[in-house]
Amino acid sequence: MLNIIYEFSLVIIFFLAFKFYDIYVATATIMVGAVLQLLATRFYKGYFEKKQVIVLVVLFVFGGMTLYFHDPIFIKWKPTVIFWIIGTVFLLSQFVGAKTLTQRMLAHVLEGKSAVPDYVWKRLNVAWAFFFLLLGAMNVFVAYYFSTDTWVNFKLYGIFSALILFGVAQSIFLTRYISTEK
Repeated sequence: MLNIIYEFSLVIIFFLAFKFYDIYVATATIMVGAVLQLLATRFYKGYFEKKQVIVLVVLFVFGGMTLYFHDPIFIKWKPTVIFWIIGTVFLLSQFVGAKTLTQRMLAHVLEGKSAVPDYVWKRLNVAWAFFFLLLGAMNVFVAYYFSTDTWVNFKLYGIFSALILFGVAQSIFLTRYISTEK
C-alpha cells in the first residue's frame, strides 16, 4: 500500500497545485516533484528505477511543452503516452522472454502458494495491456471533450479508481489458483 501512495504522490501533488493555483503551476510542481522522487529512490534503493526515468523524460517533454507554449493539452497527453507505453510493454512481453510481464511481476508474490498455468498468465497479461491502452484512450477523450478541471479530477479519482478496481479484479481472478495447503 505504501508503494501505491509513493507512486501516486505526484498525481496528488499535481491535483493540489492545480486546485490552489493553475495548470501551469501544477505542471512545474509535478516536474520538480518527479525529480525529487527519482533522487529519493536513488538514495534509498541505490539505483534509478527505469519506470521513473521514463516517466520523468515523458513528463519533461510534455510538461516542458505545456510551459513553453502555455497550452495545457501537452500535459494532458502525458498520462496517455505513459499508459500506451506500459500497455505496449505488456503486449510485447507476450513474445519476448519465457514469462510475461504480469508473471514476472506477480510470480514472486504467489511463489509456492499457487499453480497458475501459463495460458492464464498470458490472458492476464493481455488484459493488463488492453486495460492500459484503454485507460490512455479514456484520458485523451476526457482531455479533449471536458474542461481542464474535469480532466484533473478524472486523473486523480478516475484513473486511481480504475487501477484499484482492475487490481482487485485481478486478485479475485487469481484466488482460484492459490492453494492454502503446503
